Amino acid sequence: MTRITPNSSFSLTLRLHLPNQPGMLAKATAAIGEAGGNIGDIELIEQERAYTVRDLIVDATSEEHAHAIAERVSAIPELKLLQVDDRTFQIHQGGKIQIVSKIPLRTRSDLAMAYTPGVGRICMAIARNPERVYELTIKRNTVAVLTDGSAVLGLGDIGPAGALPVMEGKALLFKEFANIDAFPVCLSTQNVDEIVETAVRISTVFGGINLEDISAPRCFEVERLLQERLDIPVFHDDQHGTAIVVLAALENALKLVDKSLASVRIVINGAGAAGIAIHQLLTAAGARAIVMCDSHGIVSAGRADLNAEKRAVAVEQTGALADAMAGADVFLGVSKGGVLSRAMVQSMATDPVVFAMANPVPEILPEEAEGVVAVMATGRSDYPNQINNVLAFPGIFRGALDCRARRVNLEMKMAAARAIAALVSPDEIAPESIIPSVFDRRVVVAVSAAVQQAARATGVAR
Repeated sequence: MTRITPNSSFSLTLRLHLPNQPGMLAKATAAIGEAGGNIGDIELIEQERAYTVRDLIVDATSEEHAHAIAERVSAIPELKLLQVDDRTFQIHQGGKIQIVSKIPLRTRSDLAMAYTPGVGRICMAIARNPERVYELTIKRNTVAVLTDGSAVLGLGDIGPAGALPVMEGKALLFKEFANIDAFPVCLSTQNVDEIVETAVRISTVFGGINLEDISAPRCFEVERLLQERLDIPVFHDDQHGTAIVVLAALENALKLVDKSLASVRIVINGAGAAGIAIHQLLTAAGARAIVMCDSHGIVSAGRADLNAEKRAVAVEQTGALADAMAGADVFLGVSKGGVLSRAMVQSMATDPVVFAMANPVPEILPEEAEGVVAVMATGRSDYPNQINNVLAFPGIFRGALDCRARRVNLEMKMAAARAIAALVSPDEIAPESIIPSVFDRRVVVAVSAAVQQAARATGVAR
């Protein structure tokens, strides 16, 4: 049975009261190791002659595993488990973002300029020349992170309140990586017209709209309608952010195996928002042989259950995922965990490339594919080659906002992908190094510059 690597998504702080004697801490760490936990930091909180109190950071593989680790430690007779904290829940207490004032208010004079009566002069200046809203308000650096909560991560339709922590997290990433002020907008409707109308009505405040976690096929229509009605960039990150990072990583992976995008046979498993967008961007980049699969197997032209987006990518071949995989060069998974077997990977062409991007459980774990893949990538941060949208959307919006682009077009997406790929130099490309780290601060700068250049070249910048 494959053993899943513990990770910080299921991370605990164990506060232990230990006799101040040699070997007591070792008993605790041994118990954690035997239970399958990974130990991080160990902090001394208190030390007296007879006892010590320490905090141990421990990663687990699931909530059940975390509970089992705590139970194993609490069973040691000499120790007292004083407290168990779930570190992920801790960092979400009270939310992850806040609004902070840019100016001090210390005197009546400050107040009179920042608010009434002085603010009235600013209002009239914008009323006379609406373009000055970009100069005199938050609009030029503010993005709405908009969702209806219908397709949240791999959790499905959990509603707008359930989606809010993800939207907060997105806003946090915008700020940390691109210094963009973003705000969650979680709508209590899944009606396309109502979503579009609401977005249009609030758009005055925002310089761009990032659509997030809206289920397919409605997400395609929502984005299309908003792009038609608004003159600010509207970008569905689940579609295009994923596709951009996949293209960047795939270009570098194919260099390793000495294959070209035009010559490889690609299987995309998952025909939702991300899968369709990946197909579209790879085709634009030169891919010629792509087979898409969904939960019913190959998206074939003879099927009667296809929506318009699936019909546009349907092929003549029929069968199941296993049939599609035979002889394929590349597998791109944006579906669900565990659907790809080692045998399917073994049926692929020489030097197969596998991107298993389902979260939190990939289509196949790297441990299961070890020895039969040439290049492996996942959507997880605890494995090499993480395909993470944070490599794309902060820089894309930074560039689009800075040049006041009216939309994010194909050329801007292609430019972003190429900029990301180019940050891994030819001598750095390796099976576990095909994509930059999400913490590489060059990424936003490079993507922003490339996006602005493409926007100006295609006439969508202002």
